[in-house]
Amino acid sequence: MTAAGAGEAGDVRAALVRLRRATGLPVAFGGLVDTDAGGVPRLRIRELSGTGTHALSGLGIGTGHGLGGKALALARPCAVTDYSSSRHISHEYDGAVAAEGLRAVLAVPVVVRRRVRGLLYGALRAPQPLGDRVLAAAVAAARDVEQALVARDEARAVAAAARDAAAGPGPAAWERVREAHGALRALAARTADPALRAELLAVCTTLTSAGATAPASAGVPAPTSVDATPLASAGTTPAVPLAPREVDVLACVALGATNTAAAERLGLRPETVKGYLRSAMRKLGAHTRWEAVVAARRAGVLP
Repeated sequence: MTAAGAGEAGDVRAALVRLRRATGLPVAFGGLVDTDAGGVPRLRIRELSGTGTHALSGLGIGTGHGLGGKALALARPCAVTDYSSSRHISHEYDGAVAAEGLRAVLAVPVVVRRRVRGLLYGALRAPQPLGDRVLAAAVAAARDVEQALVARDEARAVAAAARDAAAGPGPAAWERVREAHGALRALAARTADPALRAELLAVCTTLTSAGATAPASAGVPAPTSVDATPLASAGTTPAVPLAPREVDVLACVALGATNTAAAERLGLRPETVKGYLRSAMRKLGAHTRWEAVVAARRAGVLP
């Protein structure tokens, strides 16, 4: 397990801001699971929003310890009305919590593929119940982080697949790259974070460029424009520009998705997908879905 990257930390930071804005809670903090000096996976609080001290900064949370450790162990949200007097949690972190003056605290785990990857906390400086509205907002913020982490995991996997395919490419390797490219386009289309979307699309562009420069042994056709004129380089603009959504739909079609399946992956209506596909086919001079995919690959739009 590796330490959380800057992008992932930014995902947590943005979620904490949204959490405070949605709930009105004065304090929010959290962090992701990383590896300590001894090589042991541990959740460490690194992101603070609305705090008045640094008492919580860098605090390592052990599974089962305190409110956050309980949420880690159970993989579900936990809350207390008055942290210091609660009988339902252990009290290893009372000093840091008291130094910040926190009383009512909520902890929500960030769970990706059944593994807890982080925690988001919200807190009041008064002992009062945190209602369902606050809980719902905190869970929504955690889901945002989960989606971002899934997207970043996919991006790393795709980048690794692209490197492997470039090092020793073959048709099977490039099919895996194409599958990952389609998954990333779908993730980018669904994410609400513009910075993350831009990162995902940048990886997609890298994959497309890798396909354009792949040797013949890779089984990837040399990129040409739709009229079969060779492109000058991998970075050359395709002869027929496609809208981003048209590329998204073609990436799904390239994986064999029906209009309905593509709509589910992209968060669109099937009729909308059909419209984008029809437009892309017209621009590419294609008469069938598969002709459109082949033309898009030749134009350097798809890997």
